[in-house]
Amino acid sequence: MNPTENINHDAVLRARVALLGSGTLPVRQQVAAYRVLVQVSPLAFLPLLAVALFAYSRQEFTDRPGIALALRAESVAAARRMCALEPERTQLLLTSLVHYREQLALMDLPAELAAVEAEMTALVGSGGGLTSVRWDTSGV
Repeated sequence: MNPTENINHDAVLRARVALLGSGTLPVRQQVAAYRVLVQVSPLAFLPLLAVALFAYSRQEFTDRPGIALALRAESVAAARRMCALEPERTQLLLTSLVHYREQLALMDLPAELAAVEAEMTALVGSGGGLTSVRWDTSGV
């Protein structure tokens, strides 16, 4: 079976046109487009998806912590996939984990927080990046 058989080519085309044609898209639409395009080109769109998901959680769902947590968890998942495909991108994962940890701390979830902090410590210990580096989401 050809892997492209499972891809909705119309959705991919609409996502590409949305990203290229409108200039500035709302972050909600960027997330939707990146979710589609990750299926076609994960190396190109996983980092963009991870950053956009964080921006979306911060801009649209500050008053709904459960949704913000889910979006940040999805951001971590995208960063993990990216890190598996390209190991040099561990800073993406580390930054995503930092933002996820912040939301866990806001929601007072100590068990999950401890697991995230352990993963972050392992990444920093392996030379994977710095916890002080943050994304510039001004362009997202």
